[in-house]
Amino acid sequence: MANHKSALKRIRSSETKRLRNKYQHKTTRNAIRDLRAMTDKTEAENKYKDVCAMLDKLAKTNVIHKNKASNLKSSLRLKVNAL
Repeated sequence: MANHKSALKRIRSSETKRLRNKYQHKTTRNAIRDLRAMTDKTEAENKYKDVCAMLDKLAKTNVIHKNKASNLKSSLRLKVNAL
């Protein structure tokens, strides 16, 4: 168990951040899954913009690596263009 006030605070804040990151990451993964399942091009274009913003936010806060975000955006763009 932690002995210092700062360590106790760090435990609390780390848990809060972990839960927030987990929620945002899972939400983004679900959005990617939904985008891949779409068949309507105009609807997919709108969804693609939202998913790109989500991926950029995750990369900015180091939840995922920036290259992973870039690779996902690229593959999704190819999928949307193929519709």
